[in-house]
Amino acid sequence: MKTIISRRTLVRIISFAVAIIAVLAAADVVYMCRLSRAERSIEYGYQEAVEELAQSADKISATLTKGLYASSPQMMQKLSSELLSEAANAKNALTRLPVATSNLEKTEKFLSQIGNYAYSLSATAADGSTPSYEDYVTMSSLCDNAEAFSNELWSLKSKLLSNDKTITELFSELDDGGESFLSDGLSTVEEGFENTPKLIYDGPFSDHILEKTSEILSNAEEVSEEEAREIAAKYCGLESYQLKTSEYSEEGTMPSYRFTSNGVSVSVTKNGGYVSYMLKRQSVRSSDLSAEEAVESAKKYLENIGIESMEETYYETYNGVCTVNFAYTENGVTCYTDLIKVAVALDDGEIIGYDARGFLMNHVERTLSEPTLSETECQSKLSPMLSVESSGLAVIPSDSVEEKLCYEYKCHSTDGHTVLVYVNTETGEEEDILILLETEGSVLTV
Repeated sequence: MKTIISRRTLVRIISFAVAIIAVLAAADVVYMCRLSRAERSIEYGYQEAVEELAQSADKISATLTKGLYASSPQMMQKLSSELLSEAANAKNALTRLPVATSNLEKTEKFLSQIGNYAYSLSATAADGSTPSYEDYVTMSSLCDNAEAFSNELWSLKSKLLSNDKTITELFSELDDGGESFLSDGLSTVEEGFENTPKLIYDGPFSDHILEKTSEILSNAEEVSEEEAREIAAKYCGLESYQLKTSEYSEEGTMPSYRFTSNGVSVSVTKNGGYVSYMLKRQSVRSSDLSAEEAVESAKKYLENIGIESMEETYYETYNGVCTVNFAYTENGVTCYTDLIKVAVALDDGEIIGYDARGFLMNHVERTLSEPTLSETECQSKLSPMLSVESSGLAVIPSDSVEEKLCYEYKCHSTDGHTVLVYVNTETGEEEDILILLETEGSVLTV
């Protein structure tokens, strides 16, 4: 039987089809507009980070110059506080750029040292002492480094603004081994710190600590480049043939092979074949997952790649990415020195970052001694403003190369803060006090 469609029905069908196409086209336009706005927002964020980094470098240089003319402990303490703040601002801006920190290792080290050196100067000033002649020489040299750093950053920002490509595109090309004014500029920035004076002082970023060797790596056999490529592929969810060797090799205290693929960057140590970091360059479009779900995704990832005995500690959510910190646990003792960080995209739960450099550098076979003082004895030394909620043993880093075994007390203060106090199990002295900040999507310490 033939079905005859009337002219009116045919017109109606065509009208409906046209209407549907129009609706879909409009929806597509709306989506593309939203996508364009999101991309512009990300791009502006990168431009802002470059400018903030350059401004902080300016202020660091100016503050160091003022330090050369300061003679009183009071003024040195004031300038040290400003220097510490600007170094923190610069590091914050650096972390917001879409580039693996391994590509700017010397820059990151310089900013870390500046901050901690400032703290050391402040502590000296608090004792009523004035800087030594060596301090003035060091400040002068650091000032030159900061000034050169600032000049190169402003030049780089000017070139970024006048370039046809976005910062996102340029950094993506850099990850894939491309050459441009950006790669040249970043190389110049890194080379500018070649002559930074060694800073030997009582602090965790002092050169005598940063230049220590990894026990794990020094005792491990060397792996081939192809073996490293297979290991890298497992960590980033790719086939090994998709990863190409980067021309930028990594040496220093952790010599590594580096592989890239379409915005993915993976580094594998030459000794032992350990993945030191993995980074996927991608834009996170939404925050559909909660921080708790992100923590579970991070834990599952560690399980899938065979990492055991790690316990989540703190996490931070920024720009749709939740970064979870894990600390190694041994016989009920939390080792805050042995850290692994996992970054989770909150739109789909994909693992876009992994950093085990802290673990690889600090993990050792430990023989922990029995505490000299009991948990109760050490608790009695706490401030009367605190009430203890829970406690346990923890290994924490110190301002020297030594680790310290402490009782960790999680407390509530009378003014409503959550406070972590670390008391030495041998001496009963307070080694550190941290305030726990719990906000939506983040649990951090200050």
